[in-house]
Amino acid sequence: METWYYEVVSIDGDYANLRRIDVVSDDLKLVARALLPAEIREGSRLKYEWMQYELTD
Repeated sequence: METWYYEVVSIDGDYANLRRIDVVSDDLKLVARALLPAEIREGSRLKYEWMQYELTD
């Protein structure tokens, strides 16, 4: 299974916009906050592995 790293760009209600930081990309991924750790904030860094997100900071 691959591992991807993201940064939380913005939070809008029940969703968060994530940008990959392990590759060069301007694309944003919209993810339901229910799938993310409760303590995320804008600027938080996440690791996605085995279909789960976890804070890396």
